[in-house]
Amino acid sequence: MKDLKKIREEIDEIDSRIVSLYEKRMQCTTEVAEYKISVGKQVLDKQREREKLKRVSEQAKEENRYGVEELFAQIMAMSRKRQYQLLRQQGQTQELGFRIVDSLPFSSRKIVYQGTEGAYSQLAMKAYFGDDIEGCHVDTWRAAMEAIRHGEADYAVLPIENSSAGIVGENFDLMLEYDNYIVAEKTIRIEHALLGLMDAKLSDIKTVYSHPQALMQSVDFLNEHESWERIPVKNTAVAAKQIVAEQKKDQAAIASEVAADIYGLKILKKNINYSDENSTRFIIVGGEKIRLKGADKVSICFEVSHESGSLYRMLSHFMFNNLNMVKIESRPMKDKSFEYRFFVDLEGNLSDGGVQNALKGLSEEALYVKVLGNY
Repeated sequence: MKDLKKIREEIDEIDSRIVSLYEKRMQCTTEVAEYKISVGKQVLDKQREREKLKRVSEQAKEENRYGVEELFAQIMAMSRKRQYQLLRQQGQTQELGFRIVDSLPFSSRKIVYQGTEGAYSQLAMKAYFGDDIEGCHVDTWRAAMEAIRHGEADYAVLPIENSSAGIVGENFDLMLEYDNYIVAEKTIRIEHALLGLMDAKLSDIKTVYSHPQALMQSVDFLNEHESWERIPVKNTAVAAKQIVAEQKKDQAAIASEVAADIYGLKILKKNINYSDENSTRFIIVGGEKIRLKGADKVSICFEVSHESGSLYRMLSHFMFNNLNMVKIESRPMKDKSFEYRFFVDLEGNLSDGGVQNALKGLSEEALYVKVLGNY
């Protein structure tokens, strides 16, 4: 049996040779990129890659074939990524159509939010645009997107995720359905309260109304009152308004303390959400493809082929270009059973070379890509 030290010395020698050969191969990749640039040829050649993987795997011993195929798949992927870098350096960048602005135009702009007065979306709107902004409200998130489409509003304020209850899936889907774009975001603290009529006591309550996410975020408190019926409604402020309209002492709403002031309700219990750090991230959506000069987050959506390793291959573009992915979500595709599209948030700006490289790679290798915003 060989001494371990001797074996490791042999491995080190082999690894040095691998590094040298890798660098030689990447030099050839540079020459391939220069040729493709000159003739306008696409980087990815799926047929050649399939033939190459088949050939190298057949050259290996049977027990090593899968490993050799995986190794060369990665080598070819890195070669493609290097070619995307060279294409950008030669000025072949992808035109995304976003206009750069120094700041978002606020004056004379119409803002829409879902719910009614006192809704958390209204609080987020005022937190971002200022207290002087009145805005108008609609019944649904879809109606907010429609308002932008038809020129009835310039911006919509939409909840996208909560730190306790997770994503608002419908709004992810709407970002693809409509030709609207994220121009900003605002995260606000969510502090739910149980609101009732002025003459109500906690012991009177039998029914609680609120938005499904608010009910979920208050589940620990609600579980202490298992006899209470929980009824979901469109919005927390809508729930508060309903309590006033029906004037039943045994009904309560989960909503903000601001809603209590607006509708003249009594706060039966404060801070009933189960997490002290409960917060919701709202996106500001507009109909124009604009981005702030100092934007530092990119949101994209892409679809991949339904085969082993396809998601990894897309995500590797971020790793190769040293991009930090801060969020990934999957959403089911309506027309394809148990297949999914992916939503990713990255740190960066569309002007950054690494972001451009990654998007170029995705545009060539994914089935579908949309940049949702840079903000």
